[in-house]
Amino acid sequence: MEGSARTLNFTALLCLGLGPNVGLGPLSVTVPFHAGAYREPSLSAQPGSLIHSGDNLTLQCRSEAGFDRFALTKDEELRPAQHLDGQPSPDFPLDPVSRTHGGRYRCYSGHNLSSTWSAPSAPLDILITGIYPKPSLSAQPGPSVSWGENVTLRCRSEIWFNTFHLSKEGSLAPPQHLHLQDTAIPYEVNFTLNPVTSDHQGTYRCYSSHNSSPYLLSSPSDSLELLVSDRPNPSILQDPHSKDEIQDYTVQNLIRFGMSALILMVFGVLLFQAQHSQRRPQGAART
Repeated sequence: MEGSARTLNFTALLCLGLGPNVGLGPLSVTVPFHAGAYREPSLSAQPGSLIHSGDNLTLQCRSEAGFDRFALTKDEELRPAQHLDGQPSPDFPLDPVSRTHGGRYRCYSGHNLSSTWSAPSAPLDILITGIYPKPSLSAQPGPSVSWGENVTLRCRSEIWFNTFHLSKEGSLAPPQHLHLQDTAIPYEVNFTLNPVTSDHQGTYRCYSSHNSSPYLLSSPSDSLELLVSDRPNPSILQDPHSKDEIQDYTVQNLIRFGMSALILMVFGVLLFQAQHSQRRPQGAART
């Protein structure tokens, strides 16, 4: 069979209205399975893609209205399709989660009695935490920084791991991850936030893992609260020439001040000379 077509067997009931007791019974047919005919759905995780071992997790496959058949795959292995009548956003409960639930998921949507499926959703990585001891997280130069400064979040472990992950509480983005470069003890990586803005303020945690099991993470580090203060004037930030203009105004003011001082000095010298010249004739007349 060409392309990605696969063969699925299903039973279709065909009934011809030739009378109250006339019709055709179930007819078994074989049809090819095709993926990619419809727009891809979206796959999300509730409460999130970073989930502690033993907690409850639900994967939601959201698609356009009208689809009534949904399938979930993990690491490219197709699972049996779930029939959820008329529900555009079916749920796939995975609870309680364990080590085996970690992996990369995609979902598909389709119609009943049809061999055609949508294109796959974007991949969603489910990371299971609580598998290993927790690392530690610190901030350099400190957890309180000013707007525009540089800050480094350091994730450290006394146990050997070669990958570290950084998550921000409430963020919809997947955790950042860095691979270990220096094999000296303690094992640590630096996540650099440069320059810091108000968007970086929040609560952070880090995790550690092994490349051989990328979806199994340690317990989270103790939380670190990053505070960002003293945001500069927005008008200055929006105008790249404002700083130069301020410097020009300063130079102009200094020039004006210098010219004023010079004029006052010249005026003082002229006044002194005028007074001195008036005194000399009076002294000559007395003699």
